[in-house]
Amino acid sequence: MSNKQYKIVISGGGTGGHLFPAMAIAEALKQLEPSVELLFVGALGKIEMERVPAAGYKIIGLDIRGLQRKFTVDNLMFPIRLAKSLFKSFNIINEFKPDVAVGVGGYASGPLLYAASVKGVPTVIQEQNSYPGITNKLLAKRAEKICVAYEGMEQFFPSDKIMLTGNPVRQDILDISGKKDEAANFFGLSRQKKTIFLTGGSLGARTLNESILTHLQEFKNQDVQLIWQCGKFYYNSIKQQFNEQEYPNVKLLEFVSRVDLAYALADVIIARAGASTISELCLVKKPSVLVPSPNVAEDHQTKNAMALVNRDAAVLVKDAEAKSSLVAIALGLLNDDAKKGKLSKNIADLGLQNSAQVIAKEILKLVKN
Repeated sequence: MSNKQYKIVISGGGTGGHLFPAMAIAEALKQLEPSVELLFVGALGKIEMERVPAAGYKIIGLDIRGLQRKFTVDNLMFPIRLAKSLFKSFNIINEFKPDVAVGVGGYASGPLLYAASVKGVPTVIQEQNSYPGITNKLLAKRAEKICVAYEGMEQFFPSDKIMLTGNPVRQDILDISGKKDEAANFFGLSRQKKTIFLTGGSLGARTLNESILTHLQEFKNQDVQLIWQCGKFYYNSIKQQFNEQEYPNVKLLEFVSRVDLAYALADVIIARAGASTISELCLVKKPSVLVPSPNVAEDHQTKNAMALVNRDAAVLVKDAEAKSSLVAIALGLLNDDAKKGKLSKNIADLGLQNSAQVIAKEILKLVKN
């Protein structure tokens, strides 16, 4: 422990997939160096502007948004927003005087990390995906350290800066052993019946929801349980189309507050292929069917999923084919013990433990040097 109070700025967010690793790194830094002063920089109007203060950290918002793929008025505003965000980022660096700047991806990390590097502040990039976004590719040349979750990232980043750390995940959800009884009670389901957990993230995923709605009868016919996190965008409309009395094996939920219990009860998981989700699946070691979202930059969810599929560690269903084939494929996997065992073993081999602590230690090394 030292007498000097270190200052670290953490930038990025925009989605839970970027924000969660940032929060996990912050917690790990606090555990290792309790006196460290942390400042977050996010994008105005995004998830981090609520969640970070709720966790007890200070945050400053930049008026920055990404470029839309189709022509919009917002795109015309992009150069002005970028210039304002760069100006504000230089002010933040001048006033806060951080020892290190960390970027976790998302719009706000670009201007802040650029300003930090110009001012001679060492920068660390945490890249969650198997295919990096344009911001991190541009910033990589200036970074001291690039923490990645997948092997083979030398094709995008300077190899001497790369460190394979994995993605920080929510520690509370990893502890699933011996929780099957508790999980069955929590969801009001049977411990004995085969169970699928479907998660489309906190907002939900239309394709996944429509795939289930179309094939609900098959869960009933095969007496299979379903924990269905449909997301807040879709919950009310699905509730109107769905008779709970008719399908007692199906638990429709807007949001699953105890993901550890859903993972504990599930024999098979259906999910999108966001980086954080995949990191969680590797650590809970469950056979999974991945349906990459087609609505993300540079199709990185497909690339994330393929990193597992190529190692025979998950099953891929294309979004366009999900409505017709997803449920049949998931139910087929549920009844194939040999395939489930193989997927579980192979996905477990890809899990990287204690990622947040490993990254925090690297950040503190830079601070102390």
